[in-house]
Amino acid sequence: MKQEVKIPQATTKRLPLYYRFLKNFATEGKKRISSQELSDAMKIDSATIRRDFSYFGALGKKGYGYDVQYLLEFFRQTLDQDEVMNVALIGVGNLGNGLLKYNFQKNHNTRIVVAFDSKAPMEGTTISDIPVFHPDRLEEMYKEFGAELAILTVSSRSAQMMTDRLVKINAKGILNFTPVRLSVPDTIKVMNIDLSVELQALTYLVRNSGK
Repeated sequence: MKQEVKIPQATTKRLPLYYRFLKNFATEGKKRISSQELSDAMKIDSATIRRDFSYFGALGKKGYGYDVQYLLEFFRQTLDQDEVMNVALIGVGNLGNGLLKYNFQKNHNTRIVVAFDSKAPMEGTTISDIPVFHPDRLEEMYKEFGAELAILTVSSRSAQMMTDRLVKINAKGILNFTPVRLSVPDTIKVMNIDLSVELQALTYLVRNSGK
């Protein structure tokens, strides 16, 4: 992503959503949309959308709204949708298995190309057409398959140890599904997804709605 202004992480996380909904609008034949139309579709406050867009300059015109094709092309380039990035999955338990079956290549600019699991044989096996190796071969196979990002779905006790190994082989980013807050240098980007926290937050919202 090329910009001088530092984009907040909350905004960064919404960029793929904007791209997805803009593709829907384009498929429906929409030529232009307002921030309110996008707000109604995405259930995001229109002021938030306008603020997010403002980080990237003048993407629309007052009284006209936004040109759908222009925005679609802008976000496609911003998200590097034409360049696929290879991903390594570390930990093939229930969650890891689900990620392998889904994989991201069909709908996104990322794809899982290799996985690692402590139950896998040293010579490797295949799950959902993805080669899976024992973690002892992480450094070797991570580089051989050209992985740049890692998805971490291991146990909490193994999370930092595996992260330290990823740091040494210059992983660019980690999508962390463990509850551990990883210690990494500034050169590595980490996004944390704690399903238990998200579920607790949802439970709170449900129980307190309408109060």
